[in-house]
Amino acid sequence: MTSADEPARPEGRAHDAARTRAEILDVATQEFARTGYDGARVDEIAARTRTTKRMIYYYFGGKEQLFAAVLDRAYEVIRDAEQRLDVDHLDPVAAIRRLAELIFDHHERHPDFIRLVSIENIRGAGHVAASDRIGRIGSPTLGTMRRILASGRESGLFTADVDAVDLHAMISSFCFFRVANRHTFGALFGRDLLAPTRREHYRTMLGDMVIAYLTAERTSG
Repeated sequence: MTSADEPARPEGRAHDAARTRAEILDVATQEFARTGYDGARVDEIAARTRTTKRMIYYYFGGKEQLFAAVLDRAYEVIRDAEQRLDVDHLDPVAAIRRLAELIFDHHERHPDFIRLVSIENIRGAGHVAASDRIGRIGSPTLGTMRRILASGRESGLFTADVDAVDLHAMISSFCFFRVANRHTFGALFGRDLLAPTRREHYRTMLGDMVIAYLTAERTSG
């Protein structure tokens, strides 16, 4: 028996299945982000991959489960980036700025993630709320933020007693808005928030806003 006649080994079949699944997810990500959940068609996704509609249902079960898998993977990408972030060698001001830059860079590089999250919000976040997988992923950023905030307060650099979740919302809202509202903002105000010539300006502005908030003098109400 020649090597060409030998049956595929289990590890080879597993590799092929993983590659097919990844290809389906790549195309499905583009399709859901481009047309929304209601507009996406499994037939179209199958036509753009080296597989069939039946195989997509075999791997994922249906359109709803396919969208869930796409969303799971999108969240995993940013969580992986957060887990790789090393700011332990930085002072609290530099560390919180670096963390904000990470979120800024990721949102800019992954516009499909912004669109997918918008779609999930339109649908009431049903999958995110029910997903054990996303729940297990959590957000490494929150733990990092809490450590940086505690260090900053202890050293006297940060004067504000800020909750990490609130700070995450502050940073994410700026980064999300810049990508999600690019076209409407540009039409209304004549400025492209993603223009390469202004990228460093906005990246620095985000860090400046965060630091200003954390170091502002607080007065009693």
